[in-house]
Amino acid sequence: MEVQKFSEKIYQKLLSEKTKENSEQAILWIALASFIVHLVIISLVNFNIISVNEPTNLLKNPIAAIYTPFSFILVYEVYLLVYYLPKSTSIYISKQYEIITLIIIRRLFKDLSDLSLSPDWFNLKNDLQFTYDLVASVILFYLIYLFHVQRIKIYRKIHEGKNQYKSISKFINAKKWIATALVPILFIIAIYSFLSWSIGIFSSNESIGISFKNINNIFFEQFFNILIIADVILLLFSFFHTDEFHKVIRNSGFIISTILIRISFSVSGIISTALIITAILFGLLVLVIHNRFEKQLASEASKDISDREV
Repeated sequence: MEVQKFSEKIYQKLLSEKTKENSEQAILWIALASFIVHLVIISLVNFNIISVNEPTNLLKNPIAAIYTPFSFILVYEVYLLVYYLPKSTSIYISKQYEIITLIIIRRLFKDLSDLSLSPDWFNLKNDLQFTYDLVASVILFYLIYLFHVQRIKIYRKIHEGKNQYKSISKFINAKKWIATALVPILFIIAIYSFLSWSIGIFSSNESIGISFKNINNIFFEQFFNILIIADVILLLFSFFHTDEFHKVIRNSGFIISTILIRISFSVSGIISTALIITAILFGLLVLVIHNRFEKQLASEASKDISDREV
């Protein structure tokens, strides 16, 4: 009992509504300050006041400065993902999809600084990547909208029996423990990633410079590794709550979707973009079929009640 009270206290400290609001305000100010700092650094680089080991135009083109505040907004989105984890599995998954879409949107600002704007548009790697990301961002935006439409559909009321309530409470507590553990883990990964990146751009070390070329993957590659582990643990805990086939398939499908997103960080170009679209499309289809199951089961339950009344 004491352990449960302590874990609840830590949970309220890290993931309460008040903490969420304070975090939002802090991130907005940090994002604004980072944008100004980035512009200042770009000016210093362009005037040769400082030199950096930077293979792209991220610290040379003012357009790329938008990349930095977007990065902090993404960090807040990660926090929101963890915040919604104990509250709703479907919102938690939709936040994953929103994060990967925002990563692509953020990448567009970086791609803009690398555009060549030549007649050989479809033969240039940077211009092609910009085209892929532009099309993908619109497709993903629409898929997330469809996912949201399916997410809010409810066909069956939760049975409020004592055993059912107890199993739901245990499952929610398990999700709270996982969410509480994720906050410090993700914070440590974020700090480590930022320090590694900072050392990389001001260092002549070649191995660090290579990792900097994958700047879009910084933090989020490790982040999705952690998510996969968290999702598997959630799946196992969900068996204490329900063993209904369609719910098991839905939860398993969401894990596959997360894994596909993680794999997308290991490749580049159109393959990476295709994997991301496939991941979200797969998650959407799994949810659509799950909802059809729910609708059918609700219809059958309603029919049984009508037959008994007759």
